[in-house]
Amino acid sequence: MANESPSTRDGDSSGSSGGGPDGRSLAIHAATRLLGVGIVVLLWYLTRPLWHGFVYGVLYSPGLTVFGGGSIIAALVLWFLPPFDTGDADRPLGRVLREADSPVDVLLELQGSPGRKLRLFVTAVGVFAVLSVLVSVPAGMLEQRTLAQTTMDDATQVETFPQANPENPRVVPRQVADITTRGSVSYRQHRLGTSDIARKEDGSLAWSYAIQPDGFRNTLIENQRGVLVTDMTRMDDRQIQVYEEDFTYGEGMLLHRSADWNLKTSDYITKYDDDAVEFSHDGQPYMYYPKTGHEWHLTPFPHTTPTWDGGALVHPDGRIDHLTPEEARSEPILEGQRLYPMTLTRAEMGSLGYRNGIINQLPTVGAHEGEIEVARLPSEADNAQPFVIDLEGERMSYVTAMEPHGEDTRGLDEVWFADAETGEYTFFGTGDETLTGPERAMGIARSADSRTNWGQNFVVTEPVPVTIDGSLWWHIKVSPTDFTDVTRNVFVNADTGRTVEIRDDEAVRSFVAGEVMDENLEPIEDGEGTANAIYYVLVTDENGDVVERIPVEPGQGTTIVGPDDERVRNNGTASAAG
Repeated sequence: MANESPSTRDGDSSGSSGGGPDGRSLAIHAATRLLGVGIVVLLWYLTRPLWHGFVYGVLYSPGLTVFGGGSIIAALVLWFLPPFDTGDADRPLGRVLREADSPVDVLLELQGSPGRKLRLFVTAVGVFAVLSVLVSVPAGMLEQRTLAQTTMDDATQVETFPQANPENPRVVPRQVADITTRGSVSYRQHRLGTSDIARKEDGSLAWSYAIQPDGFRNTLIENQRGVLVTDMTRMDDRQIQVYEEDFTYGEGMLLHRSADWNLKTSDYITKYDDDAVEFSHDGQPYMYYPKTGHEWHLTPFPHTTPTWDGGALVHPDGRIDHLTPEEARSEPILEGQRLYPMTLTRAEMGSLGYRNGIINQLPTVGAHEGEIEVARLPSEADNAQPFVIDLEGERMSYVTAMEPHGEDTRGLDEVWFADAETGEYTFFGTGDETLTGPERAMGIARSADSRTNWGQNFVVTEPVPVTIDGSLWWHIKVSPTDFTDVTRNVFVNADTGRTVEIRDDEAVRSFVAGEVMDENLEPIEDGEGTANAIYYVLVTDENGDVVERIPVEPGQGTTIVGPDDERVRNNGTASAAG
């Protein structure tokens, strides 16, 4: 034994496997690696809401499925593989880090089994990244195409616009509601959250807010205090109603105390993209979160499309009811509220550009036949599509105005209505006619009143489509630039461009109800004239600058007095000016 050479002793220590690990060492290796995976899975489970977006993407996003799923599998395979017999001694990691100039050098310098595995993993991640891009492009286009086909198949075309609910006009814009409401309440440890649209118990529409903790310390300790709703259907005598009750899980509460955390721990495989709908029922506050799911389509290429997955009803005591679409519609507490995800409606409307095929909408080779897109809104519009309005019978609807494809097109081609309770679609096609879009309607509202100092003292804001007696009107509000009030409501007819100004709440309701005939309405005054003039008489100074515009309405004659008091009569046949 004493005469054994070092080489003999080394050979004996390697076992009968010829230098590889024996069965006992393999078992120890597998056990330790399994323990490591178990610890990682346990940590993931305890913090799973933090990783919800990534996990859901791996399950339902083809590109992330390839990249994320492939990377995870590669990591697990390399983690469980026995150590590689490289024949090289491992260099100390500290020395490698000190001598390397970049992370790439670290990978190149690492020797032995860990370094080789790490290099293989980085290579695999790079391959999966390239594959994910190659998969995402066709999968994304097919998602839009399939979603557009499904939306069109389930939609019903109508010949006339559905009538708006005259009792629930959107008179108060969001920004005005936010500023005036926050200026009317006083909380030391709480603040009002993001505003949203909900139905009050009396049936009217309101801006609703969560009364949530304010400040880091309070988000850790305090609870959501309830919900607040403020009427959006009146300029005067607006009511603010507060339903105070501490929520066990609510908005503005951190980590495991938040509604978001508990929604994801109680129903993980779904998405909560929409803001909460805060409302009251029988005097008690509630919150409802619409849920969006996805489904796979394997042909002609694997892709997914979003679907309505029901909703979650959060009670103040911490109970969360996860409801299917059918259960949500039949839940008495949710009667009259918005149930369908607005983000899903936005995705479905955005996909309609693909309804005539993928090639049709491509930039260079596409014919763009029948292609439509969501109408663009100027930045000062201060709202986004889809618009939320109330139709007759207290049926909330998401309305989306669509314009023809093209950089210079602003007229409307179609108007789509999504039932906010069922998600059912109806749409109105303009045919050969083109209706005025929201951007042009805002311009008409400004040009109809030249006395107002637009942009300096007042702005037109929040165009909302309103359907009256089968016609589409754009309901626009005029507010001071500090958004502390609504000075008047302006209605612009999307077909004729006729513009009407209304300053009274009841008059707004009568107009939307169609109780006042169009020809009996007074149009907007334009300083010295009206928007109903067929032409203007222009009065100029000696330099030729216009100093006065005198409107002449249908059937009205004019008398022009010259400098020598010579009267020239005009029987209404003069050519229009201005």
